[in-house]
Amino acid sequence: MTEFREVKKEELTWELFEKFRRRQVVRDCLRREEGKWVVKPAPFIDQWSREDYQFLVQCLRETLDNGGAVFGAFWEGRLKGFASVEGKLFGQKEQYLDLTSLHVSEELRGQGLGRKLFGMAALWAKSHGAGKLYISSHSAVETQRFYESLGCVDAQELSQEHVQREPYDRQLELELSLWERTNRMRG
Repeated sequence: MTEFREVKKEELTWELFEKFRRRQVVRDCLRREEGKWVVKPAPFIDQWSREDYQFLVQCLRETLDNGGAVFGAFWEGRLKGFASVEGKLFGQKEQYLDLTSLHVSEELRGQGLGRKLFGMAALWAKSHGAGKLYISSHSAVETQRFYESLGCVDAQELSQEHVQREPYDRQLELELSLWERTNRMRG
């Protein structure tokens, strides 16, 4: 059985991620050409090192220090998925909160953990004053299908910080009131 809950700062250590497998075999990615998204071959394996996890722990701790939230999916007591939302509103109308991470361990993908974590993040963002959730998303085709299935669309306003840091990411947004109504109907 999977337990979903907020993760506390004192839990955020390297050991929390020892059994988490961030590995994604990517074949095709979306690239923007002439104002349209097109599928392009871009094969690589995205796999995190111990140093990557240590940096992640530092980032997630900063998220909590700055008023954000981290959510975890624990399977048999081990972290197998997580999402984080920053606590500072941004955008011209201060309508966005930033979903800075959403990852599920390789062996448990496709079982609904990511969708549940996304929902927790979206509800938290809405309850903290956001009208929209902002996502700087990996451009892998599978990742894009996931976000599109949740109702995410191209962001109307771009975070230049994200664009400069990850120029191949696709900048997405989710209107939280629309998402909430849609999910209530699915209920």
